[in-house]
Amino acid sequence: MEELRTLAKQLFKLFALVFVLVGIVFILLLTYEPKSEDYVPVVTEEIAAKDIWKPKDAISELSSMPDKVKKGYYLIAETSKFMGPHAENDEDRYSGNNLACANCHLQKGAQAGSGSWVGVIERFPQFGGRGNKIGTIEDRINGCMERSMNGKMLPIDSDKMEAIVAYMDWLGEDLPANRKAEFKGYPKIEIPNVAVNLEKGNQVYKKECVICHGENGGGVLNTADGKSYTYPPLWGADSFNDGAGMHRVITAAEFIKSNMPYLQATWDNPKLTDEEAYHVAGYINSFSRPHKLNSENDYPDKKLKPVSTPYGPWSDDFSPEQHKYGPFPPIMEYYKQEYGITKTK
Repeated sequence: MEELRTLAKQLFKLFALVFVLVGIVFILLLTYEPKSEDYVPVVTEEIAAKDIWKPKDAISELSSMPDKVKKGYYLIAETSKFMGPHAENDEDRYSGNNLACANCHLQKGAQAGSGSWVGVIERFPQFGGRGNKIGTIEDRINGCMERSMNGKMLPIDSDKMEAIVAYMDWLGEDLPANRKAEFKGYPKIEIPNVAVNLEKGNQVYKKECVICHGENGGGVLNTADGKSYTYPPLWGADSFNDGAGMHRVITAAEFIKSNMPYLQATWDNPKLTDEEAYHVAGYINSFSRPHKLNSENDYPDKKLKPVSTPYGPWSDDFSPEQHKYGPFPPIMEYYKQEYGITKTK
């Protein structure tokens, strides 16, 4: 019996000692401040990619660009001078207005949410409803040349085409897989179930747009040459033509919300609401602009035509007015019910 008492006392002392030691360790942990060399942060692949990889700054890297890439840069940055109305030789004048490609593809094509070219090369070939065929990146560039630039196609094997493609490819070098979606197209908006209100659009334009694009939508010329644009015209003779994607209200609204006002808004931190972008897009597209010939041949399968395409024919009985200004959800619902096609623009 005495032996059991002795054993119990020994165990009690042991438990007490363990309790004291645990308490000391706990206090040390509470008061311990690790030195910088002791702390190793947990860095996931996603965090590392966002912290380390950034879109290229073409201007700062201009001197180190390969020659073909540099030529592509000048073609997209000073389009009017090198392949537009102010090109030295007549045979180089492919663009029909004085816009630069970089007037819409912001930060020289590097800005997410503005139809960025970062990673665009690997997305082609792809199917395009406008031609109802699998198209190449060269086809896509020529679509812009004929519509946004109101001009004519570049020869596929021309040095200009090859240089533009080389520049686009250069922009997307080392793009992490988990950043690809960020640079694809324009972020979607929630499309209002109302027609464009031109007065509301006018109010947004006067508040947010007029300082750069002017009361008459004519833009601001570059003071250095007086020929190209620092801020592009949004309508009128020197703007994109009526066959361009930006002449569709939904497409224009997506671009506007993600990028405008310039240097104030980004795709992940917009300034305008969906509704404001929608109404001002309709207001901008209510004015006249150059006409794209043979636009009736676009979208051989008319069911694939975006609902906000403002020119016919269409595979429905909605009015031209509604196709231009909305409301668009009823048209989308029609295509879903009638043809099983889910449309987003």
